[in-house]
Parts: sequence; structure tokens; C-alpha cells
Amino acid sequence: MQAAPELFSRRKFWAHRFGVAPQLPMSREEMDDLGWDSCDIILVTGDAYVDHPSFGMALIGRVLESQGFRVGIISQPDWLTADDFKQLGEPNLFFGVTGGNMDSMVNRYTSDRRIRSNDAYTAAGEGGKRPDRCVVPYSQRCREAYKGVPIIIGGIEASLRRIAHFDYWSEKVRRSVIMDAKADLLVYGNGERQVVEIAHRLAANEPVSELTDIRGTAFITKHGQREGWWEKDSSSVDTPGKINPPIDPYAMQTEASCETSKAETEQAKANEPKTNIIRFHKIMPKDSSKSVIRLPAYQEVRSDTVLYAHTSRILHLETNPGNALALVQQHGERDVWLNPPPIPLTTEEMDGVFDLPYSRVPHKRYGDKNIPAYEMIRFSVNIMRGCFGGCTFCSITEHEGRIIQSRSEDSIIKEVEAIRDTTPGFTGVISDLGGPTANMYRLACNSKEIEASCRRLSCVYPTICKNLGTDHTPLINLYKRARALPGVKKILIASGLRYDLAVLSPEYVKELVTHHVGGYLKIAPEHTEEGPLDMMMKPGIGTYDKFKAMFDKYSKEAGKEQYLIPYFIAAHPGTTDKDMLNLAIWLKKKGFRADQVQAYLPSPMSAAAAMYHSGKNTLHKVKRKGGDITVPKGIKVRRLHKALLRYHDPENWPMLRDALNKMGRADLIGNGKKHLIPTWQPAGTGGQGEGRRMSRSSAQAKSFRTQHVRPTTNKKNPKPRRR
Repeated sequence: MQAAPELFSRRKFWAHRFGVAPQLPMSREEMDDLGWDSCDIILVTGDAYVDHPSFGMALIGRVLESQGFRVGIISQPDWLTADDFKQLGEPNLFFGVTGGNMDSMVNRYTSDRRIRSNDAYTAAGEGGKRPDRCVVPYSQRCREAYKGVPIIIGGIEASLRRIAHFDYWSEKVRRSVIMDAKADLLVYGNGERQVVEIAHRLAANEPVSELTDIRGTAFITKHGQREGWWEKDSSSVDTPGKINPPIDPYAMQTEASCETSKAETEQAKANEPKTNIIRFHKIMPKDSSKSVIRLPAYQEVRSDTVLYAHTSRILHLETNPGNALALVQQHGERDVWLNPPPIPLTTEEMDGVFDLPYSRVPHKRYGDKNIPAYEMIRFSVNIMRGCFGGCTFCSITEHEGRIIQSRSEDSIIKEVEAIRDTTPGFTGVISDLGGPTANMYRLACNSKEIEASCRRLSCVYPTICKNLGTDHTPLINLYKRARALPGVKKILIASGLRYDLAVLSPEYVKELVTHHVGGYLKIAPEHTEEGPLDMMMKPGIGTYDKFKAMFDKYSKEAGKEQYLIPYFIAAHPGTTDKDMLNLAIWLKKKGFRADQVQAYLPSPMSAAAAMYHSGKNTLHKVKRKGGDITVPKGIKVRRLHKALLRYHDPENWPMLRDALNKMGRADLIGNGKKHLIPTWQPAGTGGQGEGRRMSRSSAQAKSFRTQHVRPTTNKKNPKPRRR
């Protein structure tokens, strides 16, 4: 993997003489107090501004400030006019626009497309403070306010919409967000390297139109081939003919294929086409830095689900910073060009980013108003970034990458001490020491050469790669050091735990269970059945059972009564009604009663979203014929799958009785321990009006005979009983 300039190595911009702001200004009065006549950069965000490294705009703002730039914040502006976008004046360099820490559509709507009543990233949890797809209207208002100022969009909302993408809320494929926002550049992934380079080059009077060589960015250009570039054609799923070598465009390197022999390489070079357009294949050209893959055009993927699935697969195979090529996708008369992903930050750079002078509290503008997201993270510490799990429903890998970026132990301990000494309300408990996952800290490929050439979608699926280092010792040592700090009573672990990695380190599980579980530990097996687990790229339920045995053993040894809280997903692509029924039976046998359940939500650009939209398995080569999977679509089937997860809820029993009869499983209806749901119905539930006792029927029956009863209830056991 090529090296990148050290993040903090550039000469600071002249404005560094103004010093460090207590909090980045949100008004002209604050700018005056700092002695500023203008801002060099203004960041516009859909979140309330909290000056804490867990909030993207605070982190990017402080990084830019460390480079010497004057940075202002416009938080949750009124998007109906340009007035709020003028409140800090015209920025000297650019507007940076983001939807916030969450995608604005995920933030506002449930998986059933219902509007949420609150917003965790807004003062007092108030909903409705940001528009749908807010990157677009924010960018438009910035342009309206100051026409000549460059607009740079970024954050997770822009990152996951960098090419044509399926939009679940409108049930259609939308074009790249940079087209709708009419922005000059799109920053995807972790953005520190990109924004620092953009800021310095604009400060050096370089036109934004010439910033086309920055990794981790996308831009718009005229349709057609760029001079000096080799173009690999991947705009079709058809098998190449004799003119072009019929080499598998999906070749995925595993441990056995990570190295190519010298003879094969030389032969490949000899066979390279002499033209400037070649078919997409696994042989790398002489200069990969000048090679681009042409994806199917937006006009094609919006109406052809198979081409969309094909495009998604190619995108996911080109995410390793060590070998990813540039991508280009036509949008009408324009092309959206994606440069390769950014080079991950080193440990020293990560430390530098998190050691910046954050005030670690919400901006003073909000007074005493509670910001729920801040309350959740103010006593937590982010120790790493990235995830090599590759779960198809998750957006972490698409945004942060598969290569783990870890902070040093000293930097983490320094932040724990800062929380202890300066954060209001600290009671001695660190609520989390983690990140996207709890236990990938300092885990990496054993070979940098293999890591740079690998094209696996996951390092842990279908099995854990033999080249992956899984030593949890650095994390164990970090836990021990953190919990030994004076004034720290408890270090809890709340991040998602990869139990398939944890079981490889009994010492880690013992440390975790003995010292870092507050009675309950959340864990996400997601399902029990092989079909949906394969589509999720998650381990089998046997691994969960193994972890649970270790959890119970070490809890008993520690003399603690502790419980696992498993999470499951309903209606994920690849899930049948039978799969959900088997999961419900498993839950009943284990005595689990899920209070809240998660129905699958297709997030933009995720592999599972492509499966949902196309009905194709994108984990293998996409073909016109074959590779079809079951996709639970429609409100009825999604509600049924959620109801099966909440088999114990009387409101769901009428629906489940009908479904079980249709599935030929009326044997699961009854009042014994072996039954899933009872024959009786409590008063006022399930739309029944009065309490009823339902007689069991045969598997072929389509309705139930009912008998009215007068129920009484017991608070400990809400089951009605006859008098």
C-alpha cells in the first residue's frame, strides 16, 4: 500500500496565529470574541454541535483548526431559505456539508417508513430539525447564499450515496448524491486526509476543478475517457467473447491465491491489449494508478436490477486501499468519478486526531437542553475504527473500511483520565471502551503484502482467514490498565462484540466477563438459520452457543449472575417464513422474549440492499439466470417476520395462528410448553375486543372456532384463566 503524507506534517495556514477556539464559533459574536473577521471554512451539519471526537463535524473541525484554519459551524439551519447559511458570512475557502453522524433518512424514519417522533442528535431530542436527504438542500442553500464558494460534501450520508444507489424510502435507484447536490467534491470514508489536502490546496489558490487526484473523493466530469487513463469495461454481465480474454471479473483472492507467480505476471503483461479500453479482468495493467473501471451507467442500473447487483458487487470488490482501482459511472452527459479509497490513518495520526483540544461538551448555545446522543457517549471512549467483518446489512465497512485503525494505549488512557477529571457528572463508570466493534483493537493481517492485495469481502467469513492476527493481548492489557486508574470504578464494554473472534481467546472472554459486564451483555447472532446467516456473512449459531458456554462459565467463576441479550434481524434478504419460524421456536426453547426487534432496513450502497432490490446473491458472480434468493418484501411479510420474533406478544397471536395454519404448523398452537402460541386470546388484544379461547384446529384449517370466556388476570402471569 502506498504511503500518504503524515496528517500533521504540513505547514500551518497563516491564521493559526489566532490560537485555539474554546468551541468552534456558531455566531458572528463568537467570531468577534476570537478576533476573526471571517471564517476560512464553514461546516454545515444536520446535528446539534457537540465539541466531542465522537461527533464528525467536531472532529473534522478540530483537525482543520490544527492545520491553522478558522472553522465555523452552522448547525441544523432552516433549509427553506438561505438566511441561516449567511450567518457566519462568506467562507474564504469552502463550505463543508454533512447530514450528521447518522444518515438523515435512517435518523428520521423507521424500517417501516414511519416518521420517528424524536432525534437523538438534536437538543431536547426534538424531531423535524433536518430535511430528508439533507446534504442536498443544505448544498443548494449554500450555493444560493454564496455562488462562487466551493462546496464539499461528506459524512456517512454522502459516503453511502457516492454512486447510483437503491433508495429504500422511495423504492427506486437514485443517482449519485453529488449530482443532486451539485457539489464540487464528495469526500467518502473517514475524511481527515481528504479535507486537510483540499483545504491546503484551495488555500494555495488551486482551483477546486483541478482537485481530481485526491484519494477518497468523487467528482463530476464530462462523459468520456480521460486522457492518459486505461478504462476497464465492467458495464455488462454478459460473458466476454473471443476478442476479450474470458477471465472472471469477480476473481476474489483468498489465502491460497494472494500471491501471483512471476511467470504468470510476465505472461499477463505480454497479453495486455494495445488499445486504451480493455475488458475488466483480474490482470492488473502496468500502471494501476491510471486505470479506471467503468461501471454500468445510472440510466441502466435504475431499470435493470441485475446490472444494479453486478455494479454493487464490483464496488465492494474495489474497497481495499492497497489494490482498489478508480471507478467511473455515467450519469447522462456527465460521469461521476470515484478515486480509490483513502489510506488509513496510522496509530500516531489517530492519536493526534483524538488528542486535539475538544471541550467535550455541547455548544453553549444549547444551555441546559439534553442531547440524547451526547448523553449516551459522553463517558465512552473510541479506541479504533473500521471493521473487517463485512456484514452485508451494515454500512461500517463501506464507510470506514476493512483495515482496523487503532489508537495507542497511552492516548486512550489519557482520554479516560480527561473524562474522569473534566466531564460533568462523571460517577466513576466508563460506559464503553470500543468502537464499531468491541474486540478488533489492533487486529490486522499478518502480512502487509497480502493485506494490500486481498479482495476478500470479509476476514472472518465463511471462516476466519489464517492470515488474520487474532491475538487479544493488547486489548486485555488496555482493559486492565484502564480499570486500574484511580477514580475509575468500572469499565463497561457496550460496543458490538465479535464473539467468533472472542472464542479464540478464552483469556479475553474471562477478562470481559469478570470485570466489564454490567449484568447484561448485548450480542448479535442476528439469526439461527444457515440461509439468512449466509446472506448476512455471519457465523453459524454454533459459535454463539460456544461463546455462551464460556460466558456462563466465567460468570459463575466470578460469582456473578449475568445474562446475554441477543439481537436478531427480521426480514433480511435470504430469509424465508420457515427460517423465521425456526428462529421463533429457538427463542421459545431458550426462554428469550425480545422486547424490541429490528426489521431489516436496506441502507444505501450496502450489499444486502443490492440483494433486497435485485433478488440476487451478490456474494457470488451475478448472472442473468441463477443466483436468485428469497427477499421478504411488502408490509405483510415484514410484519409477520417481526411478529415471529415477538411470538410472546398477544397482539401478534391472531396473525401467527393464521400463518402457522397456512404453513402446516398448527401443531405449534396450544397451551403447553411445547407450543409456540396459545389457543386463547386475552381481552383487548389482537384486535379481538373480548377475551376468547381459541380451539386448536388441523394444519389445513383456515379459521378458528371461538368460545367466549370471562378472563381474570394475574400480574405475574397475564394468561387469563377460567373461573
